[in-house]
Amino acid sequence: MEAGRNFGRALAENNLRLVYGGGTKGVMGAVAAGVLSAGGHVTGIIPEFLVDMEATRHSLGQLNELMITKDMHERKHAMFERSDAFVTLPGGIGTLEEIVEIMTWGQLGRHAKPMVFANVNDFWKPMLELIDHMSASGFIHTAHLVRPLVIDRIEDIVPAIKSRWAETGAPEGDPATISKL
Repeated sequence: MEAGRNFGRALAENNLRLVYGGGTKGVMGAVAAGVLSAGGHVTGIIPEFLVDMEATRHSLGQLNELMITKDMHERKHAMFERSDAFVTLPGGIGTLEEIVEIMTWGQLGRHAKPMVFANVNDFWKPMLELIDHMSASGFIHTAHLVRPLVIDRIEDIVPAIKSRWAETGAPEGDPATISKL
């Protein structure tokens, strides 16, 4: 939870907005609270069926922008379109599913946005070992497109993303998406 709040504050202090799954509980809620407490901008994207499970309607009202989608697929697509980088803090099966999908889209050439595993207390070590194993076994032919940045310290995440943007060019955003904002 502390790592989530600290990451949120780092985003706000660097004038980076948070686009996230809309939950106001757990680590997701801690990140959003960190951004908001530091005066940053938060966009929550949540499917209708999760509103009362992962959040409260009152807490969702604290966000700068809220988008309620009909299902998880629409949520993930909207998050993808509005995000310039993907940071995965420790989490459960839903967190794992979402980052694997983003990695898959990277491997398929659908994006070149930075992907980060916030490896707090080596949380993602087994996942990283699995990715290495899949690659060594010949199942990942474009490992360089799948490999995320692995950052152990929360305070190093934003500088690492900015450094990647400096190398590859900061994303300017899809004009069709921007026109909808």
